[in-house]
Amino acid sequence: MDKAEARKVIYKVSINTMIINFLLTAAKLAAGIFGNSIALVSDAIHSASDVLSTIVVMLGAGFSNKKPDEKHPYGHEKFECIAAIVLALMLFGTAATIGFYGVKSIFCGDIVIPDKITVFAAVLSIAVKEWMYRYTKNAADKINSTSLYADAWHHRSDALSSIGSLIGVVGAMCGLPVLDPIASFVICAIIIKVAYNILRTSIAQIIDSAAPEEVEQKIREIILNCEDVRGIDMLKTRLFGSRIYVDIEVKIDKDMSFKAVHELTHVLHDDIERANTSIKHVMIHANPTG
Repeated sequence: MDKAEARKVIYKVSINTMIINFLLTAAKLAAGIFGNSIALVSDAIHSASDVLSTIVVMLGAGFSNKKPDEKHPYGHEKFECIAAIVLALMLFGTAATIGFYGVKSIFCGDIVIPDKITVFAAVLSIAVKEWMYRYTKNAADKINSTSLYADAWHHRSDALSSIGSLIGVVGAMCGLPVLDPIASFVICAIIIKVAYNILRTSIAQIIDSAAPEEVEQKIREIILNCEDVRGIDMLKTRLFGSRIYVDIEVKIDKDMSFKAVHELTHVLHDDIERANTSIKHVMIHANPTG
């Protein structure tokens, strides 16, 4: 899939989820306020952050899909990593806000028993957000988008936090009102964990970390299955956003003609790029041996 088609997919998914998120946020906020549930209000704040995160994804997609230019000859894919880092930081901020209000409600004596309407709102949120997670993740897998994958996990973390809200609401209605703000702490912990995972992955992509071992192993298999290759002197990979660059040095017979070596490296280049659509460029150097 080319960049233009990938950008269309991101924009379509982002706009659809942003509309649903806006409506869901309004519903949860109203239910939390009128139903006296701190956990559900916290959950609504989390959903509101998802609207902003989707905007960040769209901006990241717009910049990362720009064509290479004189100052950026390798392209702009790392903008997608920057967008994912911004999303992670937004999640950390959301977690801090939720944790603050949970602490305030306990120590300030603001604990109240939620109304039944909050149960229906929490169940609705779980169902909708889980669907949004699967919808966004399928699109992210299809186009191999880091930022869209991060946005999918925003939706999944929102579904998990809604489960925490539901537990808190039901517990409060059963005579344990302290469970409602405690549920906010659980939500806070879940969001922090998701934010950390997104941040770690994005940083790995932006500092040129190596590709996963299974990717390198597949490249080795392709090279060594070529009968004219005597061995591998070097194999390096680096992540460039959601794409992969590969540098290879192979051993070949010293008596091979220049034309034969050129054809060999050209075939290897094409076979490796076809084996993994995330590979953007392969550089192959042949070392004579024997």
